[in-house]
Amino acid sequence: MEKRRGRRKDTVVKGEDFITHPVDLDRARTGPKLQGTLGDRIRKARETHGLTIKELGDQTGIDADMLDRVEANRAIPPLGDLVKLGRALETGMSYLVSPGTDRPMTVVRADQRREASRHIGKKGARHGYSYESLAPEKANRSMEPFVVTLTPSEAVRPSTHDGQEFLFVLQGQILVQVGGQREHLEPGDAVYYDSTEPHFVECVDGREAKILAVIHPGGQ
Repeated sequence: MEKRRGRRKDTVVKGEDFITHPVDLDRARTGPKLQGTLGDRIRKARETHGLTIKELGDQTGIDADMLDRVEANRAIPPLGDLVKLGRALETGMSYLVSPGTDRPMTVVRADQRREASRHIGKKGARHGYSYESLAPEKANRSMEPFVVTLTPSEAVRPSTHDGQEFLFVLQGQILVQVGGQREHLEPGDAVYYDSTEPHFVECVDGREAKILAVIHPGGQ
């Protein structure tokens, strides 16, 4: 049977996009090295620059209340916001995700990936997204590779930030919108786009999807 491609509107399930929506650590599961450190790095970088939370929020367009939760290690910002914070704090996205070590090569085994996820819904159902960094131990990264699992949920909004993104569908089906263009992607399909264009990604047909996502923050 021939694969259906192109635009699909009738089967889209509005989901929480991993690029635009924060992770709530009150409900999240994270690895021991990730939890409690991202917020500390953001706070220290902000204080080094002599900025208040409100001033940082004004510079990045990120809600000050959310920044306060992030610094208190109660939430993880979406990946798109980490790009903005890395630029505003002159640290780079890679340092905020994980500073890493100064080695020419690092390896992350399948059972060593650290997951950040959001769990909402009834009866333990998993809705939203989770993502796992594939290079947390490599310092001075120019790219940020992740395995992202998208699950159905409500509400989605476009994101814009510096850089470019590459997505490769591993399992399931996703909808990608960049500007006014919408594309339905299936396993084996890939997309590359400028992150400066309003964009979002979501699973379709009410089914979980898994993708490889590589983010280049740009200008860092």
